[in-house]
Amino acid sequence: MVKEKKENIIDSNLQRKHKLRTKGVKVWYDDFMAIKGIDMNIKANKVTAFIGPSGCGKSTFLRLFNRMNDYVDGFRLEGEVTIDGENIYKKKVNVEQLRKQVGMVFQKPNPFPKSIFENVAYGLKIQGLKDKKFLQEKVERSLKRVALWDEVKDDLNKSALALSGGQQQRLCIARALAVEPSIILMDEPTSALDPLSTSKIEELIYELKKDYTIVIVTHNMQQASRVSDYTAFFYLGELIEYDKTKKLFTNPEKKQTENYITGRFG
Repeated sequence: MVKEKKENIIDSNLQRKHKLRTKGVKVWYDDFMAIKGIDMNIKANKVTAFIGPSGCGKSTFLRLFNRMNDYVDGFRLEGEVTIDGENIYKKKVNVEQLRKQVGMVFQKPNPFPKSIFENVAYGLKIQGLKDKKFLQEKVERSLKRVALWDEVKDDLNKSALALSGGQQQRLCIARALAVEPSIILMDEPTSALDPLSTSKIEELIYELKKDYTIVIVTHNMQQASRVSDYTAFFYLGELIEYDKTKKLFTNPEKKQTENYITGRFG
């Protein structure tokens, strides 16, 4: 009995340390093998960046964690993908509940053609939450988290489509935060933004990691070095190297990694 309790404590500690884990993960789209057997542990409350050339599998790998690849024709997975020790590809998993836990921010801002308020409250309302005061508090808190509240508080009924690109992306992050996820996935969240808006998003990412586990795909290696604690380099569906960001960028173990980050290929 004592032994069993000890093992549970060890498992619990491991789960807190590694928020996301993959074991022997392979992905196919019909006959094309997009991911070629990846083991990875992603730590809680850290920012992990995925880098690599276009088509290397980093976005496919990112979307495994909220099962967005399920929508792609011919998608097939082998191996395990776990969040807090739970295999999220088991048949009994409620995918809708999973996506409340795992927020997603896309490459281009994608606000709904609704008001600023309705955009942030959307996820809460589809959960059946209707209390006006509660919704107002959640919307305000979420907009404050992304440093957008002071810019929009006087006109929350304004169309979200009237905001600037950078404001729209911060709004989309606020919309993701409103349903209280524990993980945020970001697929090139600043590639469509100007340098000032990019800087604001990067500052936001740094702040959010106190409360969230963040995984970001980026083509911008300078961005990866600025915002992430850990970096994974992907190439042709394989994980070539994964380490603390400072170590990977200053002293990579693999020649392939060095060649990529110094611009010799990719």
